[in-house]
Amino acid sequence: MLENFSFRTIVEYLPLFGEGFVATLWLSAVSFAGALAVGIVACAMILQRSRLLHLPAKIFIDAVRATPLLVQLYFLYFGLPRLGVVLPELVVGIIALSLNSGAYIAEIIRAGILSIPRGQVEAGISSGMNYVQRMRLVVLPQAFKVTIPPLLGQAIVLVKDSALLSLISVSELTRAGQLLASDRFMPAEGFITTAACYLVLYYGLKGLAALSERWLGLRPARARV
Repeated sequence: MLENFSFRTIVEYLPLFGEGFVATLWLSAVSFAGALAVGIVACAMILQRSRLLHLPAKIFIDAVRATPLLVQLYFLYFGLPRLGVVLPELVVGIIALSLNSGAYIAEIIRAGILSIPRGQVEAGISSGMNYVQRMRLVVLPQAFKVTIPPLLGQAIVLVKDSALLSLISVSELTRAGQLLASDRFMPAEGFITTAACYLVLYYGLKGLAALSERWLGLRPARARV
């Protein structure tokens, strides 16, 4: 099957894959920053007792987690123009990734906050701290330590999900593989190279996650024999 595999063609298209690699990196970084903002707001709303805040956040999180990202992407890409809102494909892709990952990040942050023992919150109350002070000085510093590894795991998922943006003609890694396959009729060369680039991104983020766990003291040191 791969007897006619052409490394020369891959080398010829390396600049295109380089552009796609960089595009995937910054696109994922911007989307993850947006997802953090969405997740923090949604988490803050769902933790409130007021139904006016809690219910919309719960509906948003459940709706996003219950539907595939591809459906959400197409809904924004084809639905927004019907409402008179025309946005570039790249902006639509970033919004879709941010909203999708934001729903999962909201649950990650909520789990981190709820993992803090109630006694520490009550100690803050007895010390005269208000809600903002308790969150800033007691809850969030400890929740931050717990949520960093799963947040990095969600970042890995977001990078892989960014491949779906090629379906709306956003220039990124998967789009580069599609162009090679269509220009030269060499799908093996195109998509094996794409997969190799994603592996580089994956192991880079996985190594960052491992370093963060070691730095935060979440992974016990190996005993020496």
